[in-house]
Amino acid sequence: MSVAIVLPTYNEAQNIERLLGALNEAVPQATLLVVDDASPDGTGRIADACAAASSRITVIHRAGKEGLGSAYRHGFSWALVPALVAAVEAGADAAVGSRYVAGGGTRDWPLHRRLLSRWGNLYTGWILGVTVRDCTSGFRAYRGSALAAIAPQTTRAEGYAFLTELVLRLHRRGSRIVEVPITFVDRRYGTSKMSSRIIAESMLLVTRWGISGRLAAMRERIGGVSGRRES
Repeated sequence: MSVAIVLPTYNEAQNIERLLGALNEAVPQATLLVVDDASPDGTGRIADACAAASSRITVIHRAGKEGLGSAYRHGFSWALVPALVAAVEAGADAAVGSRYVAGGGTRDWPLHRRLLSRWGNLYTGWILGVTVRDCTSGFRAYRGSALAAIAPQTTRAEGYAFLTELVLRLHRRGSRIVEVPITFVDRRYGTSKMSSRIIAESMLLVTRWGISGRLAAMRERIGGVSGRRES
């Protein structure tokens, strides 16, 4: 199991070196991530010096004081990447950061968006026959050979349907896909790229893929029955 400790800091120059040293001793297997909001007292510089002495310490410098919650969200996003990579290193062909497995979830989303996302993923899993619960998550890691095998350059979908198309191709090849729980927090800045056009495109494509897949399976079954009868 990989361990990451996220440490938001602001004006902790008197404490940061002692804290990092104590954590290094108490949890020697952990990665220590300092998220410093441009502390004017030099906390970031001290943390950099500690990082230079230990490969297990990483420092993220932010432009200004953006708040504790924002620092934790930044740190959690950074820490998720090693978890996804670790899942692939452990044997998975692809690892998906999932909102819809035990330990995962969403936060600060309006009700209509939560319902739309949840319903969309349930429908996608049912119509396509895949077991992945969060087909539209963009937090992913792929094994290079598995990604090359599904030829992503030949996909045609845009928007979130592209992510679903990759999952579907992996599933049909029998690839091993694991889901790593994440808590997805709504953005604080900018606007979502989700639109009615993207939603419509995704639903139409998913439905088309699901129907064509079921028809192909039906034809294969009928062909198998006919072959046994003729023999």
